[in-house]
Amino acid sequence: MLNIKILGPGCANCRKLEAVAREATEAAHLQAEFVKVSDMKQIMNYDLLSTPGLVINEKLVSSGRIPTVAEVQQWLVAV
Repeated sequence: MLNIKILGPGCANCRKLEAVAREATEAAHLQAEFVKVSDMKQIMNYDLLSTPGLVINEKLVSSGRIPTVAEVQQWLVAV
């Protein structure tokens, strides 16, 4: 099972990013556990320059923007 983390304070872009990531995992028929990380100390552990951030299996794959569903699907199969 994949572990997917959404890094950010819980803003509208964070919610959008989570929706895109959920859509990508469902379209790829993958099981994933979603975790929202809003604590800034924990977020800084990922060397994130700007939120929202997307972490798949402890690897930061996106920061400061909302990727497309297709991009997230590529990352899901690459990890």
